[in-house]
Amino acid sequence: MEYTAEQAAAPAYLDAATAAPLHPVARQALAAALEDGWADPDRLHAAGRRAQRLREAATATVADALGVRADEVTFLSSGTAAAHAAVLGGLAGRARAGKTFVHSAIEHSAVLHAAARHGDAAEVGVDLRGRLDLDAWRTAVSGPGVALAGLISASHEVGTVQPVAAAAEACAEAGVPLYVDAAQSVGRAPVPPGWSLLTASARKWGGPPGVGLLVVRKGTRWLSPYPGDDLHRPRPQGALDLPAVVAAAASLRAVLAEAQTEAVRLSALVDRIRATVAATVPDVEVVGDPVERLPHLVTFSCLYVDGEALLHALDRHGFAVSSGSSCTASTLRPSHVLEAMGVLSHGNVRVSLHRGTTEADVDRFLAVLPGLVATIRKEAGM
Repeated sequence: MEYTAEQAAAPAYLDAATAAPLHPVARQALAAALEDGWADPDRLHAAGRRAQRLREAATATVADALGVRADEVTFLSSGTAAAHAAVLGGLAGRARAGKTFVHSAIEHSAVLHAAARHGDAAEVGVDLRGRLDLDAWRTAVSGPGVALAGLISASHEVGTVQPVAAAAEACAEAGVPLYVDAAQSVGRAPVPPGWSLLTASARKWGGPPGVGLLVVRKGTRWLSPYPGDDLHRPRPQGALDLPAVVAAAASLRAVLAEAQTEAVRLSALVDRIRATVAATVPDVEVVGDPVERLPHLVTFSCLYVDGEALLHALDRHGFAVSSGSSCTASTLRPSHVLEAMGVLSHGNVRVSLHRGTTEADVDRFLAVLPGLVATIRKEAGM
């Protein structure tokens, strides 16, 4: 299939794993919430009470969506802030039990940075498809002095769904609480039960940026790692962006209503990308589990290709994608996730779809990609 220059340049945003386009419901809710959501919801005056009702409604909506209690849900300023609070607060609350934080080798950099700040962590590896080594996990969480375990629900870079239920069972047997980073799963796929702490990010499902979720289940010891009056109940640091919170809750409910249909549609498009890229681009490695994966995400690595050069070439043709590690790209380091998997860690592209992605977008991408890869290789003398 051939495309004109105008068609080839038609923009196609294919980086939803970083931030999905704002859902129409989020836009509507955000505009409406600006009327009453500007006041401090902790104040007793009329404006404060109106804001408080908005916060309570948003909290109840999210709690219902996640199947948890409303008093277990806290809104923070981002998914990163939520991850930091979960790890550092979970470890602080379990200081008497030990100091070790067990985590997979493919956690988001926010989790790894928190682990590094804590200073006593045990890393568990993954296989070639990016799936957790469960035997090593069981051994690690049952060791002496383990305070907390952390496992991402599904890889943010290659889409492989992790065995959360089995990991949670091992943690329960060892008496260790499990923290799950569900940023890529919430709004797209159910998260298995058994966890003690969970975080998510609204911009991943089509909510506004600047809203993170922290869920601490009842009975889980959590101690605030930040200065404040209430050390035992998670609270945002500073003022809450209440209109954004309302929009996040409303969009989550809308996204979940569409999730099953969208998962089928996007998974079929991802299957097409996986098969076509492997067939049309020489020396390419499509990574991640082909079956146990998120429905909207696919990553492939091209040998003899600089990832940044390919990213810019695709951008010039109207395709927004990610290259390298989604959370450490600015450091120019190879992806720690791909390195942990033992697969090609350079020349990689992550394509992540959303509700606005069309078959035509995917067809254009697949038509343009082989020529761009060939040109970059030729310019590099390959």
